[in-house]
Amino acid sequence: MSKKKHIKKNSNPIDSDTITDIPGTISFPHHVGSAVVKPEDKGKIKGRAMMAMRDQTQREMTQLYEQMQVLVRQAEEIKNRVEVSEKIYLSTINFEPVINHIYYLYEKEEGTNILSMISPEEWGKNIPFKKYLAKIKLLSDHTWDVLEKGKE
Repeated sequence: MSKKKHIKKNSNPIDSDTITDIPGTISFPHHVGSAVVKPEDKGKIKGRAMMAMRDQTQREMTQLYEQMQVLVRQAEEIKNRVEVSEKIYLSTINFEPVINHIYYLYEKEEGTNILSMISPEEWGKNIPFKKYLAKIKLLSDHTWDVLEKGKE
């Protein structure tokens, strides 16, 4: 013998047009114990979201700009080192410069430059050159770093 399952359908005394079987989909409370549902001001929500988005992106743009400025400064320093290095390598050099040693660049009377191991102080009052140009150091990439510029 088979037993028939009897499913009894609950009858709701409330009008079926004003209730739902899926209460999470309606925009109003469906019984007395429901949480208060207030319509949101969508313009206010969007406005706050836009303000937060702009604030965050502005901070990120500021950080990128600062990083860019550091890179530009580094590129300018490298460019200056290359220009100084070219000027030095076009000068008279009567010895082999050693990396990480300090040297001095002078201008001779005829306008050419010369690299020396002797500082202006070591020459005393009888400096044999027209002008002291710079105190420089040979770096490992064979560019020169200007540590001090001579007086113009």
